[in-house]
Amino acid sequence: MLKGLSRRCFCNSPSPQPWLFVGLGNPGLKYSGTRHNQVGFEMIDAFAESQGIMMNTVHCKAVFGQGYVGEIPIFLSKPQTYMNLSGESTGPLAAYYKLPLNRVLVFHDDMTLPRGVLRLQDKGGHGSHNGLKSVIQHFRGNREFPRFRIGIGRPPGQMDPKAFLLQKFNAKAQEQIDVAMQEGVDILKYLLARGLTESARRFNVEQKYKHLRVQTLPT
Repeated sequence: MLKGLSRRCFCNSPSPQPWLFVGLGNPGLKYSGTRHNQVGFEMIDAFAESQGIMMNTVHCKAVFGQGYVGEIPIFLSKPQTYMNLSGESTGPLAAYYKLPLNRVLVFHDDMTLPRGVLRLQDKGGHGSHNGLKSVIQHFRGNREFPRFRIGIGRPPGQMDPKAFLLQKFNAKAQEQIDVAMQEGVDILKYLLARGLTESARRFNVEQKYKHLRVQTLPT
């Protein structure tokens, strides 16, 4: 769609300002469908498919796509550096397009949220998430970039969190994740139309009630 456009075309126009959406994960079939390593990628893919954006380019160590939603330029990225080095891709991408960090939205899994529950926030720490740690490091310690948190639930009993994160979703859990992906697409479209603050206020309330409904479900 935008093969003939350079970064100057996006960044010199007075408005609207582009967004960079980054889904954190690990490449390869070994990690496909796992709790920790794939939901960020899946959210990017779901949004790209909904908007007809092809993820068919490699750029800054990421599978990359670009397009428009309405008049807003969108960059979509799935870093291929492995989770712990996600910043090696995200930092250079943001710098290449000269984007302020408040226009870089990072999608990531979150064990503190029940499976399928979503949250938008405008900034925060890393919460021991190694992908976020790497992104913050490559943003020179700056944590003031928005996040799209995708709940995967907590490990049952005394299960090692690392083992839990590397497990694949069972069929029922995958159905819940698939529903969350479609909800996420709606949230992202609303964000592009109305901005982060209004979107977070509206959808985080809705997701809070979803949280209350699903928090007792087994993981």
